[in-house]
Amino acid sequence: MPLTTAGRNFLAAAIMNSGPPTFYDNSNAFLGAGDSNTAFNVAQTDLQAASNKTRKAMSATYPTIATNVLTFRSLFGTSDANYAWEEWALFNHTSAGTMLCRKVESLGTKTSAQSWQLTADITVSIGS
Repeated sequence: MPLTTAGRNFLAAAIMNSGPPTFYDNSNAFLGAGDSNTAFNVAQTDLQAASNKTRKAMSATYPTIATNVLTFRSLFGTSDANYAWEEWALFNHTSAGTMLCRKVESLGTKTSAQSWQLTADITVSIGS
């Protein structure tokens, strides 16, 4: 999944220990879902849905790291995000912060009769 410009800048600053005030840990990482299928653009800083967008905190024990795979997981309960899921993203704040990455992907339509778990794996790779 491609990084946003803000996500790239966040990672660069973190490597140099020169700025990111809020890391993507259990108390600060949020997965968001929205109903917009607007194409990804590196300049985007939020989900593109006009109103149907929801961010949820990490489930207990997430995020995790295993060698080079970062796993983020959030549970959207029966009263959360009841609309067509056409996009999702990773944030470091409940309403502002940095959107590290965004994916346009139709995941179906969630209803109030359902709880959905969203899991995102980010693999950090080397080589070309």
